[in-house]
Amino acid sequence: MSTAADTRLLADVGGTNARFAWQAGPNAPLEHIQTLRCADFDSIEAAMRHYLDGAGRGTPRRCAMGIANPVFGDWVQMTNHHWGFSIAGVQAALGLEQFVVINDFTALALAIPLLKPHELRQVGGQAPVPGKAIGLLGAGTGLGMGGLVPCGNRWAPLEGEGGHIGLAPTNGLEADILAHLRSRFGRVSVERVLSGPGLSDLYEAMVAVRGEPRKVPTPSAAQIVEAALARVDPLCEAVLSTFCGWLGSVAGDLALMLGARGGIYIGGGIVPRLGHWLDLSDFRERFDDKGRLSAFVRPMPVYVIGAEVSPALLGVAQALD
Repeated sequence: MSTAADTRLLADVGGTNARFAWQAGPNAPLEHIQTLRCADFDSIEAAMRHYLDGAGRGTPRRCAMGIANPVFGDWVQMTNHHWGFSIAGVQAALGLEQFVVINDFTALALAIPLLKPHELRQVGGQAPVPGKAIGLLGAGTGLGMGGLVPCGNRWAPLEGEGGHIGLAPTNGLEADILAHLRSRFGRVSVERVLSGPGLSDLYEAMVAVRGEPRKVPTPSAAQIVEAALARVDPLCEAVLSTFCGWLGSVAGDLALMLGARGGIYIGGGIVPRLGHWLDLSDFRERFDDKGRLSAFVRPMPVYVIGAEVSPALLGVAQALD
C-alpha cells in the first residue's frame, strides 16, 4: 500500500557490485544512483547504511532488493559472495516498514517491459510476437536466467537458477574443455564457463587442451575481453569466441524451453560490453542450430540490453507496487 511519503530504497546486488537508488514514491524517477563494491563491506546491512548516510534522505519506508541468489524463506546466503542475512533482521535493524527481497534476474525480468527501444540492440531473428513468453539471461559474476510469461493483462516472472544447469559441448574442442573442467570441478554447470570467473577458467582450459604457453597469473575476465576486442592476443580471441558460441547454444536452449517467441534478452556485465563482436561470432548460428527445431527458434529475436542505469533497479520497484 503506497502513501504520500512512500519513499523507497532500491537495490540490485550481485557478487561483485551492489547498486542502490532512492525513489520518492511509485513510478517516481530514480535518484542518487550509486554503485558500491561488495568486497568493501562486511555485510549487506553495512552497505545499505553507507548508501543511506551518503544519500542524506533519512530512513525510507520500504526497500526492495534484487540479489544474485535463490531467495527461499528468511535467510539469504549468497552463492558468489560471503554475505548472508536475515530479511526480517535487516528490516528491523534499519526500521523499514517493508523489505522485499527477490532474485536479481526476477527483478531484471520485471524491467523488460519498461525498457526503451534505444536501450536494446537486436542480434538476429525477426519481430517479437506480442503476448508470448520472454527469456532472459546474463553473465556477470555468475550466470543468471529468468523469464516472463503472460498472465492476463500482466506479466508473471519466472524464478529459477538456470545458470546451474549442466554444460553440454557441441564440438570436439568444447568436449575437451568440458573434460578438463570436470577434472577440476566434478560437475560442470554453464556458469563455470559463462561468467566472469568462467572466462578465466575457460582460458586455463584452453591453454591446457591446446598446449598453449600459460600466463601467470591467469588473465581476469576484463583483461581477456579487452585483449580480444583489441585483437592483440589470439588466445584471448579464441577464448571469447568459444564463450560467445557456448552462450548462443545456451540462449537457444532457453528459447526452446520457454517457447520464447517474445524474444530472448541478454543482460549482465559482460555481453553488453562486447558490441558487434557478438554479431561477428557464431553466437547466432549456435542459437539457431537446434536440429529439427531450428525453424522454430530462427525467427526469435535476441536483444542485448544496453541501459545506462541498472534496469533491475526499475524492475525491483515493481515488487513494491
